[in-house]
Amino acid sequence: MIIALTVVFGIGYLLIALEHPIGLNKTATALITGILCWTVYILSAPHPEPVVEQLSHHLGQIAEILFFLLGAMTIVELIDAHDGFTILTDRIASRNTRVLLWIICLLSFFLSALLDNLTTAIVMVSVARKLIRNAEQRRLMAGMIIIAANAGGAWSPIGDVTTTMLWIGGQVTTVNIMRMLLIPSLVCVLAPLAVMTLLLRPEQQAEVATASHGISRPYVTPVQRRDRGLMFAAGLSGMLFVPIFKTVTHLPPYTGMMLVLGAVWALSEVIHSKKDEADRQRFTAAYALSKIDAPSILFFLGILLAVGALESTGLLRSLSESLNDSIGNLDLIVLLIGVASAVIDNVPIVAAAMGMYDLKTFPADHKLWEFLAYCAGTGGSLLVIGSAAGVAVMGMERLDFVWYLRKISWLALIGYVAGAMVFLALHAITAA
Repeated sequence: MIIALTVVFGIGYLLIALEHPIGLNKTATALITGILCWTVYILSAPHPEPVVEQLSHHLGQIAEILFFLLGAMTIVELIDAHDGFTILTDRIASRNTRVLLWIICLLSFFLSALLDNLTTAIVMVSVARKLIRNAEQRRLMAGMIIIAANAGGAWSPIGDVTTTMLWIGGQVTTVNIMRMLLIPSLVCVLAPLAVMTLLLRPEQQAEVATASHGISRPYVTPVQRRDRGLMFAAGLSGMLFVPIFKTVTHLPPYTGMMLVLGAVWALSEVIHSKKDEADRQRFTAAYALSKIDAPSILFFLGILLAVGALESTGLLRSLSESLNDSIGNLDLIVLLIGVASAVIDNVPIVAAAMGMYDLKTFPADHKLWEFLAYCAGTGGSLLVIGSAAGVAVMGMERLDFVWYLRKISWLALIGYVAGAMVFLALHAITAA
């Protein structure tokens, strides 16, 4: 059974990693892999009932993550439908490349912590496309946005899927993960940002797209301005409310996210209640639900089911023991996990790590979980295909894999290592 499970999971993992070269959608692969793993497990078990009980247990945990992501994605789409993000983006105005780089990267960093790294990357690259006409300048900006968005998502329980998984699983708590990872994640952005600033000539000006280039902002009525302000404020404040709700009530995070979704949904209905059906359509939650990235939700379902099967059979426990015997240093193991997440999706890697190390040995807010959140969240920036944000930007700006490797990967590596060293130093100081 163990050999069969390893083969099925290994082939599935390989096909997911090679999604782009072979042209097979990773969601389909993940779903097939997840179900096949449980099929192998139940057919090899002497009695099916315990396996079904284990599957139900894992499905309950997985559902919490999926409903949380579903709610968050819908809220973001509702804000975007009302052009809420233009409240931030319309205020960016500079012709100096260095200044523009810092504004966009720092905005990406903090916005990612409130939303998520994928949404933030898409929003900020869209902003860069409106502001910068020079293709090479825009590509460099897009590469730095990937680094900033991934780093910003790592220190927030709602900013990156992997951190969210650890938060929902009880491995990290809201205040502690923010306290321990904010500075390392910020260093992860500031180090490559400083290097990039030195590489840009002081006199270099960004080729900014303005009205003189034939681009003008559409007229916004006072009512539209009011609506976008209300939806932007309600959406972002609601997302910030979710960790508070969990802390106060001790209910699972998805319940808070569903509460916020209901409130934002109701607000949208009230705002547009006097419009006819055709005008209201694109502002409804039903429309927002049709625009969310449903394949990503199903991908998480498939890969988490597969990892759940490996955990139930004890395979992940054996793997952790093997890594400890061969490498020994837990910090080095986590660093390597972060590098591996640039090649293979960080979601299954973190899911596997959560199965390898249990909460009895490594309780909530242990150094292992904090460092894993940082490394898995920021390590994906090392390659353009290493994170959802990178893949999205790759498609939007047509970033070439080799170009990113030459121009951005080494900067991402500087940030990744610098942030990791800062985290280890901070932990040594606080533990002393």
